[in-house]
Amino acid sequence: MSERPPLSSLHAEELAAQLPPLLVEAERVAATVTQGTHGRRRTGSGDNFWQFRRYQQGDAATTIDWRQSAKSDPLYIRETEWAAAQSVWLWADPSASMRWRSRDGLPQKYDRAALLALALAALLVRGGERVSLLGGSAPPSSGRPALLRLAATMAAQTGNAGLPDVPMPRSSHAVLISDFLLPLDAVDTALRRWAGMGVRGHVLHLLDPAEESLPYQGRVRFSGLEGEGELLVAQAEGLRDAYAQRLANHRAGLAAIARSVGWSFAVHHTNTPPRTALIALHSALARP
Repeated sequence: MSERPPLSSLHAEELAAQLPPLLVEAERVAATVTQGTHGRRRTGSGDNFWQFRRYQQGDAATTIDWRQSAKSDPLYIRETEWAAAQSVWLWADPSASMRWRSRDGLPQKYDRAALLALALAALLVRGGERVSLLGGSAPPSSGRPALLRLAATMAAQTGNAGLPDVPMPRSSHAVLISDFLLPLDAVDTALRRWAGMGVRGHVLHLLDPAEESLPYQGRVRFSGLEGEGELLVAQAEGLRDAYAQRLANHRAGLAAIARSVGWSFAVHHTNTPPRTALIALHSALARP
């Protein structure tokens, strides 16, 4: 993804004004999801006990709870709930394969991804969180200016296939929304790198319904959107069973990779309401 210079709030306002449907729809969808006034529960400096977790290399010895640790062999850390905001990094895949829809009346995959990312951002900043676009140049920020910058940047961005190769701060969250039509080993490498940095993540596998069912009949020419070339098939229905199995295997691989690093995984189709996916993402972020 190409980097862009930071946008001022005024510039963001001007750009975002050119795409009121995205902003209005994102805030409308966000308004359908109830959120508490104190944001997400999260670990950090604070007075309220949250949870015990096992000691990890790099943890300060002063954070060890010796009373809890004395009950068993492992050492345990006593974590308190953080009163300050954390950063949530959002990625709506801008690659060419996302700029597609199978029929009129459905949104392009990227339009749905951008809507979900912006609606989630609206919920998060309402709870005092800081948000930013993964791979962008603007630092995490809160409030309506952050939403305007996100909307403006997502409206203008283009990108190649592949996850951004960028670091994130420890204890931050990442939300990745994509069709993930990528080699599984590339996804595995990226998620393990971020998880090794202490990042908690959430993967949303987003597809057009035609990509799920391959409903085509007879002679069909399939054209790749990212330089894959063309494939002419005499009887497209003859590919359906093999295609469905390959997609199921790919999705199972994505889910297994996410689970192996402690990230959440969900599926969303562009012919279903965005609210369902938004609730799932927001709930995933709320879990410790």
